[in-house]
Amino acid sequence: MAEITDADTDDADALVEMWLSLADGQRKYGSHIPPESNRTPIRESILRHITTNRLLLARDDHLLGFVMFSLERGDFEQDVTRGIVENLYVRPESRGDGLGSQLLASAEQRLHDRGADAVALNVMAANEDARRFYRDHGYTPHRLEVEKSLDRD
Repeated sequence: MAEITDADTDDADALVEMWLSLADGQRKYGSHIPPESNRTPIRESILRHITTNRLLLARDDHLLGFVMFSLERGDFEQDVTRGIVENLYVRPESRGDGLGSQLLASAEQRLHDRGADAVALNVMAANEDARRFYRDHGYTPHRLEVEKSLDRD
């Protein structure tokens, strides 16, 4: 049985590799984030998240998944404090076992404990499985981002 725990800096290398897998998988849904060229920035982000207790792991004998989260900080005053789930990833061989649900619930609880009134996240529009997962967990559209290519071939 997997447990949800805080990440430790000793987990950083494995977390970077998992994030690279996440980013690579999102490319088929139109993500503009190339994995390898972001290795250093994500390592730095992971270490910041670990040292500020904003990264949780699902693990048994191995690292099975992770969630990164934070409170939204912006330039404008808002009438709610929003938590942001920045990344949620479960290894493909461990999907369907409820780990994603456990990680999401744990991140939501941490955000609630830190004062969040609502939780937001981004999901690729073409990723039907992820959209269904979040819909099943009570997430509904709040904003819609649209994009237009300006390629000049």
